[in-house]
Amino acid sequence: MNNGGIKKMVDSIGLPRLIITGFFIILLIAAAPLGLSIPALLGDCIRRWGMYGILVLAMVPAVQCGIGLNFGISLGIVSGLLGALVTIEMKIANPWAAMFLAMAIGTVLASLIGIGYGFLLNRLKGSEMTVSTYVGFSIIAFMNIMWLSLPFKSGEIIWPLGGQGMRNTINLASSFGEVLNNTAGFYIGSDLFIPTGLIIFFLLMCLVVYLFMRSKIGMAMSSAGANPAFARSTGINVDKMRILGTAVSTALAAIGIITYAQSYGFLQLYNAPLMMGFHCVAAVLIGGATVSRAKISHVLIGTFLFQGILAVALPVVNKILPESNLSDIIRIIISNGIILYALSKTKGGRGSE
Repeated sequence: MNNGGIKKMVDSIGLPRLIITGFFIILLIAAAPLGLSIPALLGDCIRRWGMYGILVLAMVPAVQCGIGLNFGISLGIVSGLLGALVTIEMKIANPWAAMFLAMAIGTVLASLIGIGYGFLLNRLKGSEMTVSTYVGFSIIAFMNIMWLSLPFKSGEIIWPLGGQGMRNTINLASSFGEVLNNTAGFYIGSDLFIPTGLIIFFLLMCLVVYLFMRSKIGMAMSSAGANPAFARSTGINVDKMRILGTAVSTALAAIGIITYAQSYGFLQLYNAPLMMGFHCVAAVLIGGATVSRAKISHVLIGTFLFQGILAVALPVVNKILPESNLSDIIRIIISNGIILYALSKTKGGRGSE
């Protein structure tokens, strides 16, 4: 292949994806001589792909409606956490009922908050990513106060001594912990576990978003984001479409955090969700999205690559350098480096097909 062909291939696939894919393969090759089980590592990659996927999926309607990369999905995340806490407080025995009720409550809260958030972004056009970053950090700080003062009574939620404030980590074993993971899950060999229910649910949510984006209102929303002036000339209310995309993105984040929590087996409060928005942005950018265009394929590819790197890098680096924090440094470099690269290419137009 000549230099022109190589350059064309790099441009079509995307340099970040090539680098991350190469790094991922190198880590897998390095894992075997270090005594790590490659099937177990791949199983962890698949599990993390499903548990983070819907959070990353929340970026698609946000980017397509024109608000850009939604660092403010923390609004949806705290809504989902609140929905989950309500179901734990209600002591619902059926794990499926508990999970879907948590998602329903979280989605309603997130949609209402997302509408207000959309109005805010409409008043601050041109600064959406800056505002969303501020909002994302602010809501986590605000909820740190609320977690200490909300009137929950369940012993599974509040601190056992004093009875004031909620625990940092809440076990979901008696509620809906791993309900999706264990549904029709199976092993390939002794180490590679496939969480069938989790993967099917993630792919179904991708299908729902795909059908929504292909619907009349979804295409109008994408048109408003791609070319507001043209959209207005055809009678589309651009501001309403931006609010719609923001609300859908926030609602998906609520569903995403509950999917994540059931897979992890715990709810994590306080500062635990602080950087989730950045990880979701990094994942969708690795998949080929830009600040102006995102697709379902970007979510599928980017989430697997980003979470795959994190799943494999941690045990490999810990084997090479025991008791070091180099794996955390690699995670920070990957996530923040990809975001900086993508933002530096903002004027470069659109992502790969």
